[in-house]
Amino acid sequence: MIGVISKPDTQRKLEILSADSQYDLACACSTSKDEHRTRSSDGRWIYPISLPNGGKSVLLKTLISNVCTNDCKYCPLREQQDVRRCSLSVEETARVFLDYYNRRKVFGLFLSSGVIGTPDATMERINGVAKLLRGKHGFKGYIHLKVIPGASDAAIEQAVSLATAVSLNIETPGAKNLAKLSIKKRYIEDIINPIKLISRLTGRGARYSKVKQTTQFIVGAAGESDSEIVKYMFGLYERLRMQRVYFSAYQKGLGEESVAAAQGGDERPADIFMREHRLYQTDFLLRQYGFQQSDIIFEENGRLSLSTDPKESWAIAHPEAFPVDVNRASKWELLKVPGLGPVSVRRILQRRRQGRLRGIEDIGKVGALLRKAQQYVTF
Repeated sequence: MIGVISKPDTQRKLEILSADSQYDLACACSTSKDEHRTRSSDGRWIYPISLPNGGKSVLLKTLISNVCTNDCKYCPLREQQDVRRCSLSVEETARVFLDYYNRRKVFGLFLSSGVIGTPDATMERINGVAKLLRGKHGFKGYIHLKVIPGASDAAIEQAVSLATAVSLNIETPGAKNLAKLSIKKRYIEDIINPIKLISRLTGRGARYSKVKQTTQFIVGAAGESDSEIVKYMFGLYERLRMQRVYFSAYQKGLGEESVAAAQGGDERPADIFMREHRLYQTDFLLRQYGFQQSDIIFEENGRLSLSTDPKESWAIAHPEAFPVDVNRASKWELLKVPGLGPVSVRRILQRRRQGRLRGIEDIGKVGALLRKAQQYVTF
């Protein structure tokens, strides 16, 4: 049974579709409170985000349609669900965005969609909005386009040619895990090969080298381990030059109730969100702290510790690396100290040029993080 809304106006459709776009986080990291979706005075479609390059901005974020022919068990919009279905036309979407942009309410556009018929039919609409904005309206700003799994090479290249950033969600680590969630999607043909194509199109020296590529894992839906996710995440960064990897905790009740229990145990909501948080911390260690995949410590079940952050887990497992001499250690040695991040390490390196540091208070204001670091350093 499909819920039908008779001739909703553009405003009503935007309310529905922007709310349904919340399940895609491939342009926003949820590690700090100011990066979460918030309701603005206009509605739920104004979205504060962290851009793949680290900057922050505000986007209009919506689906073109929540009609979907896919069967992803974790997704509340899959074909079998009874939800309110509607679609925006290409012209409506462009008009709504330009209205907000011209009133300086948003900086750019994040555009996705359910699968309307076929992947290429859907990409024709997504790309059509960007083409209209770039061509007819001369918009040169930020556009993030979702690539639909199974889209043709031609549709993917057109999206890359029009976008500032693109994303195709990897969803799970490996074909066996995806098979638990969907019988329609083919892991290699529909997801991995298109991600590789985008990497070639946007790689160093390529025609679209300025376009950023991101992706997202659904955490906990297929019963996968954190070690599996980290293995694939490391490969995405090392071999495919992915700009950012994001994580979305599977939320019980949004998809099929039985998926998490049947495939990986019935995790408590607090635990699944902490898993998401630990994966984000691990992502930062790989991207910004010089950690390698082999540096990440897992428990016997292949999970990251929920009680200890991954950097401190490494420190506990490597007592021979401590204490670190603050006045002599390299940047990468300092970054392995629990409680020290890139900002505090830069401060240490700057102050060392001016003279010897004699105590923890020479690094900065002593709070919880520096008190933790004090246990692992010497002066």
